[in-house]
Order: sequence, then structure tokens, then C-alpha cells
Amino acid sequence: MQRFIQELTKGLWREIPPFRVMLGLCPVLAVTKNAENGLGMGVAVLFVLVLSNVIISLVRNFIPKKVRIACFITISATLVVAVELLMQAFTYPLYLQLGIFVPLIVVNCIILGRAEAFASKNPVHLALADGIGMGLGFTMSLTFLGAIRELLGAGTLFGKFVMWEGFEPFTIMVEAPGAFICLGLILALMNYMSHRQLRKRNEAIPDSPLPGCGSCTGCSGGRA
Repeated sequence: MQRFIQELTKGLWREIPPFRVMLGLCPVLAVTKNAENGLGMGVAVLFVLVLSNVIISLVRNFIPKKVRIACFITISATLVVAVELLMQAFTYPLYLQLGIFVPLIVVNCIILGRAEAFASKNPVHLALADGIGMGLGFTMSLTFLGAIRELLGAGTLFGKFVMWEGFEPFTIMVEAPGAFICLGLILALMNYMSHRQLRKRNEAIPDSPLPGCGSCTGCSGGRA
């Protein structure tokens, strides 16, 4: 159970795909003009990632090693087609906004990376936890980045105006350069927070005493 929870939570911060392991940056930068696009793409990737991890883990012992990558792509491609059909049926406007990036989920580094590095080497329950954790981390990342860009670039959040009257949008934030600016700032903030956490942990560990008997302070660590 402890291993399951560990695999489930690692993708939410420690190994969050776009901001820690730098995977799947193409859709991260391209479709996050607003929070809705980020959430939609994230949910699509979550669906494909969870099911592909589970299926690959189930059949991992039957796939010849020489053709494993081709098999992984075939499995993910089948799931992506299902996602496309569902989006066309229920969220067609969103499907049009995401455009080519929906079918490109097939070759997303996250999908193939988790299939090769984890799902093909672990049992089903751990592959499921890995898929859910990584997928949720990816979804939250895209939604968060899209929300920042939409808020600063248009003054809206999920299409509703939320800023004060007279707010002047930074239109560059909803353009291509804005994606790189926001991503860089987020990476810098996360690195700063991680550095602070590491420093606090190091400060909490007491310094090791110098070798010696420790019974007096008359000598310097047992040395005359």
C-alpha cells in the first residue's frame, strides 16, 4: 500500500511532468492560452495515460522486446482515437481549439516514457497509480499555466472576467512568448521552493560531533 501511495503522489510534485522532468512541453506551451484548453488537454492525456499504463502492464510479458515500442504506440494510438471521438461528440468546440495536438498525444513523451520506464516493468496496480499520478500532475500543470496566461493576458478565468475594472491585459501572455515567460517563472519558483525545503532539512540535522570521548571540553575532539 505504501508503494502504491508513493507512485500515486510522485507525479503531483516530486516528478510533476512538465515542471520537474520536462516532458510533454510541446502541448504545454502550445495549447495553454486559457485554462479551459489546459484542462481539456490534461484530461485527454490523463485518460490515455491511465489506460495505456494498465493495458501495457497487463500484456508486458507477451510483447516481444524487439517490437515493444511499436506495440506501445499502437495501444496509445487506439486510445487516442477513442479520445478524439469522445471529444468530437461531447466537446466539439474544445476539440477544434486543441486541433492537431489531440492526435499528437500518441507520440507524447509522457505516454511513451511511462510505458517504457514503468508500466512495462511493474504490476497493474502500480502502473495504475503511476498513470493517475502523472496524469493528474500533467493536468494540473496545464490548467495552472493556462489560468495564469488567461488571467494576465485577458483578465478572464475560464472565460469569465475576474479582474478589476480598467485592467489592461498583457496581451503578450496569450501569445507564444507568453508561454515561455510563464513556464520560466514557474520553473524558477519551483526550484526556489525546493532549494528552501532542502536547506531547512539540512539545518534540522544536527552537526556530527568531532571524534573523541565527549566527556569534557578540555580538548579539541580528543586531540591535544
